Amino acid sequence: MMATLRGKAVDRPAFNFYEITGLESTDPGNPFNVYSDPSWKPLLELAAAKTDRIVMHSAAFKKSGAAGWKPMPELEGRTDRTIDAEGNEITVTTLAAGKRTLTQRTKRSPDINTTWVTEHLVKDVADFKAWLELPDDTRPLGEVEAQAVLDLEARAGDSGIVMLDTSDPLCGVAPLFDMAEYTIVAMTEPELFHRALQRVARRLYPRIEAVARALPGRLWRIYGPEYASPPYLPPALFKQYATDYVKPIVDIIHRYGGYARIHSHGRLKDILDHICATGCDGLDPIEPPGQGDVTLAYVRERYGRQLILFGNIEASDIENLPTPQFEAKIRQALKEGPGGRGFVLQPSSAPYGRKLPPLAMANYEAWVRCVERG
Repeated sequence: MMATLRGKAVDRPAFNFYEITGLESTDPGNPFNVYSDPSWKPLLELAAAKTDRIVMHSAAFKKSGAAGWKPMPELEGRTDRTIDAEGNEITVTTLAAGKRTLTQRTKRSPDINTTWVTEHLVKDVADFKAWLELPDDTRPLGEVEAQAVLDLEARAGDSGIVMLDTSDPLCGVAPLFDMAEYTIVAMTEPELFHRALQRVARRLYPRIEAVARALPGRLWRIYGPEYASPPYLPPALFKQYATDYVKPIVDIIHRYGGYARIHSHGRLKDILDHICATGCDGLDPIEPPGQGDVTLAYVRERYGRQLILFGNIEASDIENLPTPQFEAKIRQALKEGPGGRGFVLQPSSAPYGRKLPPLAMANYEAWVRCVERG
């Protein structure tokens, strides 16, 4: 994997299963841990034995114990957690903002490895203005908890690397709203929106710099730019809300010898120039037409000298395509992806239900066979 990042020749394309690395906890005592189900065991073992693992990790700071780049520290207001009759965890956060009370609700199911926001913190422009008037979090960062990353790297050994994970400023603002309200506000209130992005950036950039300094030379994933991609916002606003705020992150990562990978689902064709303008080293997941609008071959031909391409197998195909058709997708990606600066074959995501479907397991096994056969 490091040879690929460094642009060196490799004997075969690197590949991994994205979130699935074999290092997942299988603790049955946690009711929300889907990986404790026995159906996951063969896949976790396959990932550990065969893949070039990229283990995602968000570093923390020793003093606070909080994630190193928490985008909304003001959400440390009052938080109440309850379990409903179906076993779902319901989290309600309330935050006093001037004369207004902002409320966010989330729901987490024991059988699905995700969290839904059922009520967003900011409902309208008045709420947004109140949020903007909250004081900045100026608490000292403390010391980076680097040892956790070093321990994780030791566990991964020669089979993979640890990738540091960070949001961008946009990912600290867009999820405050539901998607409909977010797109309207982003297009009609640019001054307010830039104020919000700058507010998040003031806290985010120093955190990233502290972690990059403590853990130099690592791969990073920067997520959030997709909130400004078509069809949500036009390309001009991607440049303003994503490119202009991500480039400083990429510059920080490069300053300490790291590699910056942009994570952006969906349509890419009209924003690839803006993505490359960040100076990033890689791009994922480069979804094919259907979910996305470009092929691996298109991106490699036009942008492959700058970008390491990470992709482009759809997670939905892993669970739904008959294995012969899935193998054809793997072979196509192996044909289109290699070349240029580098290529890593990986999916857009992973199954997230408690029971791993037998078809998904069969397709993961076919994936490994395809790569090993060349």
